[in-house]
Amino acid sequence: MQKVILITGASSGFGKATAELLAQRGHIVYGTSRTTKEHPSVHFLNMDVRDRESIASGVRQIIEKEGRIDVLVNNAGMGIGGSLELATPEEIDLQMGTNFMGCVNMCQAVLPQMRKQRQGRIINLSSIGGIMGLPYQGYYSASKFAIEGFSEALSAEVRGFGISVSMVEPGDFATGFTASRKNSTLTLENEDYGDSFRRSLDLIEKEENGGLKPEVLARRIAKIVECRHPKLRYVVANLEQWFSVVVKRILPGNWFVGILRNYYKV
Repeated sequence: MQKVILITGASSGFGKATAELLAQRGHIVYGTSRTTKEHPSVHFLNMDVRDRESIASGVRQIIEKEGRIDVLVNNAGMGIGGSLELATPEEIDLQMGTNFMGCVNMCQAVLPQMRKQRQGRIINLSSIGGIMGLPYQGYYSASKFAIEGFSEALSAEVRGFGISVSMVEPGDFATGFTASRKNSTLTLENEDYGDSFRRSLDLIEKEENGGLKPEVLARRIAKIVECRHPKLRYVVANLEQWFSVVVKRILPGNWFVGILRNYYKV
């Protein structure tokens, strides 16, 4: 069945791969970008997930043209690396405002239409970093932990209206996310944190650049869009990272933090 799908951050990475795949499968796909984009099979809207007015305008355009929104994929996000102590208020606001509040803003914008339809599907992009607090990616992890709690509560609240909520929790993928990460100058220049941050960052970037292709995640999201009864959570990662999620759930907290410190050379 053809669905009307709205995907944020669709100009690159996960969003681009997912939008193109779903369009190929016959769905009507709208993608968002902060700059003007043209695509033969994806309808692009100029939208900033931190700007509620631009969101309202984009959602209104879709409803006026299509009469409905069946699926929202909250993909837009960014990363800031650095120590939690030295992050500036501007860095924290940008990280949480884009990843968490961007997700909240989009959900609040589409839910009135989905409730009216008594049908809808919301897919929020979380992360392995939303399951475990990653050193020197603490505010990124915090933004994804927030999405986890928000999505779980939202799932309970809207299920009665025929709306499902799912989270996709990716591990390391080779996308433009690595190159676009903003790294804290204050952390790099700090005598206590600098060397440790560089060691950790080298490992993070190596694993991301050697990670899975975004098409792997796109295929999983397509299955969630098209299945009858989606689950709340989907881990999409290599075997080592999938195993780390299992270990996180069974080990005492201090033990797992010790594993993280050793692994990331902190």
